[in-house]
Amino acid sequence: MSEKHPLFRVQFISNGERYEVYVREVSQGAMFGFVEIGDFVWDTHSRVVVDPSHEKLKSEFGDVNRTYIPMHNVLRIDEVKKQGSAKISELSDKVTVFPGPVYPPKS
Repeated sequence: MSEKHPLFRVQFISNGERYEVYVREVSQGAMFGFVEIGDFVWDTHSRVVVDPSHEKLKSEFGDVNRTYIPMHNVLRIDEVKKQGSAKISELSDKVTVFPGPVYPPKS
């Protein structure tokens, strides 16, 4: 892997789902309490089967140069050698979204 262009896998929680994206830029960002990610890297699918969660991510972040994620939503940031597939998955019961709702939903 070239030291010039590191690749990062960023996992974070958004809208009650676990997002996993690949980016070339990660920093603390100019806004306090946020992680700034940019230069998204997408798979170039050469196969017929297309992952719908990858396509959802691509449509959500396709025109985004950089985005700011609240620090408490970031699960993990890894510098990786090889790109995997960006995806959205369900949260397991073991992951608690912090902070939780101030007012619990009425039943």
